Amino acid sequence: MSSGPPSDRVFEALANPYRRQLLLPMFESNPQDDDDLDPLRLLKEGQTTDDLDVTQLNLEHVHLPKLADMGFIEWDRESGDLSKGPNWEEIAPLLQLMDDHRDELPDEWLSDPPSDE
Repeated sequence: MSSGPPSDRVFEALANPYRRQLLLPMFESNPQDDDDLDPLRLLKEGQTTDDLDVTQLNLEHVHLPKLADMGFIEWDRESGDLSKGPNWEEIAPLLQLMDDHRDELPDEWLSDPPSDE
């Protein structure tokens, strides 16, 4: 688990757009499963579907384990089930604030799926 005060863990977790996009949907659907995680939705601007394998690997080997180690989620690697973790209450207020003010935040904070332009 990451050391340091809870606020440091919260900001570290929210520093990455992939992790923000993983955490925000958990307000509406807890638990969920990692089949619901659409890597296309998490591609950064300018990335193509060729980047999907890398994105999926990053989710499974970096972002989900990091959030689980921080205690913000529980992730069963076997079943793919995700649920709120024991430290969820540390991060919930900032996620709620971000969700409530979604339309006021810069686009890159809560990126929507890339358009098909």
